[in-house]
Amino acid sequence: MKDNLLIAVTVLLAATASAEGPGIGNVSVTHSALEGIGAEVGVMRRDPSDIIKVDGLFYVWYSKGKIAPGYDATVWYATSTDGHNWIEKGMALAKGKAGSWEGASVFTPNILVAEGRYWLFYTGTSREFIRPFNPDSKIGIAVSDSPDGPWERLDTNPALKNSDNQSDFDSHLVDDACLIVREGKYWLYYKGRQLGKSPGQTQMGLAVADHPAGPYVRHETNPVIPGNHEVLVWPQGNGVAAMIGTTGPKEITNSILYAEDGINFAKTHDVTSGPWAGGAYRPEAFTQSGKGTIPRWGVEIGKPDGKKNVRLPFIQRFDVKEGNLK
Repeated sequence: MKDNLLIAVTVLLAATASAEGPGIGNVSVTHSALEGIGAEVGVMRRDPSDIIKVDGLFYVWYSKGKIAPGYDATVWYATSTDGHNWIEKGMALAKGKAGSWEGASVFTPNILVAEGRYWLFYTGTSREFIRPFNPDSKIGIAVSDSPDGPWERLDTNPALKNSDNQSDFDSHLVDDACLIVREGKYWLYYKGRQLGKSPGQTQMGLAVADHPAGPYVRHETNPVIPGNHEVLVWPQGNGVAAMIGTTGPKEITNSILYAEDGINFAKTHDVTSGPWAGGAYRPEAFTQSGKGTIPRWGVEIGKPDGKKNVRLPFIQRFDVKEGNLK
C-alpha cells in the first residue's frame, strides 16, 4: 500500500509540475450569510449537498441535528429561488432502524438526477456518538420521483462500504459521495480512510456503476487523489475537476486539480479561502455536455463563533471568482 501511495503522489507531483509550465491559475472564494438555513441557536446544519435546479427552484440537502459533528443527525432539505434566501422544507431521510448500519445517524447527503428520478446518496453509521468516537460509516442510496420525496431506501444498501482489505486506503470508512455522469456511467467520487490512519490522512477514491442504483465498483487505481477531507468534483470540459481543501500533501492543498480521464489529476489552480465542505451548483454535472466549468457559487459549512453566540455549524454561501494566470 505504501508503494502504491508513493507512486500515486509521484505521478501527481510530476503532472503538477507539467501543468505549471503554462501557468497555474487562481480562484478566490468569498463567503456570505444566507437566510433560512443559516446560524440558529441550538441547531446544527452542515455537510450540504451539491445544488440542483428543478422548475425554477434550487434544492439543497444537508445534515441537521443538535451537536456539532454529523454523527447524530438526519437529512433535511431546503429550496430557494435565488440561492440567497432559503426555505427549510423538512426532513428528507430519518435514521435507519436501531442497530442497522445507519441506525445512529444519516448525514453528508448528495444528489444525482438520472433516468427521470432523484437519487439521494447519504452516509450512515451504526455507532452512537460517544467521545472518543470511531465512526464506521458507509454510503447508502434512497430514490424518489420528486426532489421533495418521499424517499425509498434501496434494498441493496449500503451501496458502498469500507473495504475488507485492511491495506486499502478505505478499509476503515467511506463517506461524502459526489456524483457525475460520464461516458454513459455513474461516477461516484468519495473519501476514504484506512484502518489505523487519522482524519488528516483521508484520501479520495472513485467507484463506477452502469445504473444509478449500482453496483458501484471501485476503480483499480484508487486512491485517485492522495488527500482531501471534503469531496467536490464537477465535469470540466471533457474532463473532471476537483477542489482540494486543507487536507493532504502540501503540493495539492488549497487547489483545483484536473484530469482529462477523470483519474489522473494535475493541479491547474490555486484556491484562496476555499469553501469548507462545500456543495456547488453544477448545472452540467449529469448532462455529459462537455460544457462544464468551475462552479461559480454554492453553499458550505459556516464555522461557529463563540463571540457571536454561534456554537454549532450552520450553512452559508460561497462565491467563486476566477483570476488571471500567474
